[in-house]
Amino acid sequence: MRILITGANRGLGLSLVKEACERGHEVLAGVRGPGSSVEKLQPLIEHYGEQLTLLPIDVSDENSIRYASEQAGARFDGLDVIINSAAILLGRDQKLEQLDVEQLEQSFQTNLYGPILVLKHFLSLLRKGEQQAVINISSEAGSSAGAYGGDYSYALSKSALNMFSAQLRAELRPQDILVHAVHPGWIRTDMGGEQAPGDADASASGILDLVERRTAAEDGALFIDHRGAPMR
Repeated sequence: MRILITGANRGLGLSLVKEACERGHEVLAGVRGPGSSVEKLQPLIEHYGEQLTLLPIDVSDENSIRYASEQAGARFDGLDVIINSAAILLGRDQKLEQLDVEQLEQSFQTNLYGPILVLKHFLSLLRKGEQQAVINISSEAGSSAGAYGGDYSYALSKSALNMFSAQLRAELRPQDILVHAVHPGWIRTDMGGEQAPGDADASASGILDLVERRTAAEDGALFIDHRGAPMR
């Protein structure tokens, strides 16, 4: 498979790149731009060579996404999987009275508009692939059934991402393209913190099992965890 992974230089994105390469897939590792650190990706680049391609893509900038899609289209004849992993978490401790609207807008720009625009510009390549899949990395914070007071910017943007995933599934169903919003668990990353109980590599393995069809979502659920179990 040829897999595009955004947010590939850290956290879950990095684990996804590593797992996909270990399984023999060809990976387009999306990083924000020339100024982004690729230190943790460097050993993978050296080990896997042409199997791993760095793709500068700032998901908060449509021009960057458009250019990345043009670069990918000039080099590759198709794309099999898109994993939208890039995300930001801002204003975690803010109560509603202190909510920074600018941070709210930034969160939507990256966490919602980013995946939308990635699909807008890469969908033509995805349509040319085989056993295609789209995985939007969501969060239990985006579950309306489990809503809590706090994390407004992050939770609202992830809830909207779930809705976009539902719309995307309906549009792509006739082509049998798999679409899921996936909660990877509370995992030990820069975003999740060291106190998190989950392991990013284990989540990455579960997500790759989903795109490879080794496991399937229970009852065809859209919003699932990395093992395929439905989220509320």
